[in-house]
Amino acid sequence: MTDDDPLRVGFVCVQNAGRSQMATAFAERERERRGWGDRLEIHTGGTDPADKVHPVVVDAMAEDGIDLADRTPQEITDSELTACDVVATMGCSTLEFEAESVDVRNWDLEDPHGENMERVREIRATVEERVPALFDDLESQIPGE
Repeated sequence: MTDDDPLRVGFVCVQNAGRSQMATAFAERERERRGWGDRLEIHTGGTDPADKVHPVVVDAMAEDGIDLADRTPQEITDSELTACDVVATMGCSTLEFEAESVDVRNWDLEDPHGENMERVREIRATVEERVPALFDDLESQIPGE
């Protein structure tokens, strides 16, 4: 990474339909709050993506003012992952990823799929706490900071 390159963060799980979508949305909001703009790239994907974001996750995030209704789970490639500086896995990943240049963090979160709204809210709250904490850890690595 050069001084002009953005810091790249990835949020990954198997289906890219719940936790990683929540983390991505909170990361986008946190990037905006901190004024990091194009100095931080956010990537998300799954190793076996679902057809759509879990409806209970869409509803839970809407309660927090975040609209995920138009998002579609995506596959993430090894090349996208190796381009990241930090990858947060959600705890379910089948990811067998070994790149010494990437800081991989396993958040070990419960899958919201099939859970009731109260449990999904708890998972959402945990994700919402972890994203700013991750950004605090990364602050010194943001270009131009």
